[in-house]
This record gives sequence, C-alpha cells and structure tokens, in this order.
Amino acid sequence: MEKGPIEPTPPKAPTVESADELPEVDEAIVAKLSEQERKEYAAKLKAAGNTAYGSQNYPLAIDLYGKAILCKPDPIFYSNRAACYNALADWDKVVEDTTAAIALDNEYVKALNRRANAYEKLEKYSEALLDFTASCIIDSFRNDSSAQAVERLLKKVAEAKGKAILATKAKRLPSPTFVTNYLQSFRARPPPSGLEESAQLGEDSGKGQLQAGWNAMEKKTAIGYEEAATAFDKALVLGDLGDLEAFAYNMRGTFRYLRGENLDALEDLTTSIKLQPSLTQSYIKRASMHLELGEFNL
Repeated sequence: MEKGPIEPTPPKAPTVESADELPEVDEAIVAKLSEQERKEYAAKLKAAGNTAYGSQNYPLAIDLYGKAILCKPDPIFYSNRAACYNALADWDKVVEDTTAAIALDNEYVKALNRRANAYEKLEKYSEALLDFTASCIIDSFRNDSSAQAVERLLKKVAEAKGKAILATKAKRLPSPTFVTNYLQSFRARPPPSGLEESAQLGEDSGKGQLQAGWNAMEKKTAIGYEEAATAFDKALVLGDLGDLEAFAYNMRGTFRYLRGENLDALEDLTTSIKLQPSLTQSYIKRASMHLELGEFNL
C-alpha cells in the first residue's frame, strides 16, 4: 500500500499561500466556470485540503475536498476526504467516499484498501474480505499487508457464519445413551402417584401428557426421549396438574438442560422447588447445573 493517506498534488498544480486566495465555490458559481477554470479551482482547493489535513484540521480539509469535488469529481478527492473521515473514525462516511472513488476508478487500490478497513471496523467482514481480495488481485499480491488482511478476514467470516448457524440451529437432545446415563444417575423412582399405567388419563389433559412423557422415557430410545420432552412441554401448557405441577417443571427442566437450554432449565427447576420444597431431585439437578456453569456462590 502507498505510504501516506493523501494523494500528493501534481508538481504543476497551483499552490495556495493563504486562505484568502481560495476561490469562492458553490453550485451556481461552478456552473458558470469553464472546464479549465473548474480544473484550476479544484487543484487549488485540493492543495489547501492537503495542507489542512497535514495540520490535522480534518473538518476544514473535509470542507475543502468537498468543494474540490464540486468543481471536478475526482477519485483522488473522494479518497482524500475519506482519509479525513478515517482519522475521525467516521467509518460510514469512509465507506461512502471510497465507494464514490471506486465508482470513478474501479482499480483504485488505495480506495479499496481504505474501504476494506472501514468495513472491518463496522464488522462487515464479508464486504471487507471482498475489497481486500480485489486489492490483492489488482496489485498482483505484492502488498503483504493486504494479503495478511485477507487471511485474517477469512477467519472472521468463518467465525461469524459459524455463530449464525449455531444461533439458528434447533437444539436437540444428545444421544439416547447419554440421556439414559444422566437419568439413571438419579435414584430410581416409581411413577408419581396418579401417573401409574392403571390410571386412565386422556392425552388431552396435562396429567395425561405427564403420563405419556413418563412412559416414553421408559423406551430409552432417541424417539422415546424426544416424545417425552414434547409431552412434558405440552403438560405444562395444558395445565390443571394439581400436586404434579412441581414434578412437571422438574421433568421439563431436565429435558431443557439436556437440550442445552440452561437458563430455561434453571428457571423450571427453581419453580419446581418453590412449588414443592421437598422434591430433592430438583435441588440436586439445579446444583449440578450451577456447578457446570461455574456459579459456586448461589
């Protein structure tokens, strides 16, 4: 990449010794100028902008480059103004001006690199990767900094896509062997009173769904555990569980934990404890979750 953020003024361009010598510029004035006068005005304003930039007077430089653009839209003027916005960390403006520069010169490497940097600051990693890649191709991969940026951004794009996939991926239960071993780590108990096989419960009731969930767990298969998880969810939706409500929250919390929904699982187990403080399994399960999450002082 070329050193220095500002394109130098050509040797023959007019110089500006004081602000008083700068031409007055607005759309009406520019419309009356000849092509040659516009070029001369633009050169003077650019030179003054470079001076302001060198003095770190970025607002003044932005104004001067803007007036130069009004006289003569030029990719260098846009890129130089983008350098000012870059110094002010106004990344959206950097993208806006470098995009204008690239529209005028699609092989403008400095503008591509500057826009890529701004995109990266805005965490638009895919866009930054495209610009740095284009810059490398145009520059025949002679710029080590751009090549390293491509490698860095490839990792960032991959990480961002991975996170997006995980965020939208449906959480599933682990293997039936894992679920079975977890459930068997607690003391075996008969079904709660009222959920025995002899109890005639309709599947359209909360208690009926609790019974269906308990029976599905006995299959110890992937399908069975999925059926159990669904049944325990549905039981709490249907309600009217009476003394079995704490048990229902315990079981839903258990399967939420197995799906990796830790916060929801903790909430269910806490509700179970409030409803039935004597249900020791809810305490044990909640304690093991806090331990796994590294929360030792709760």
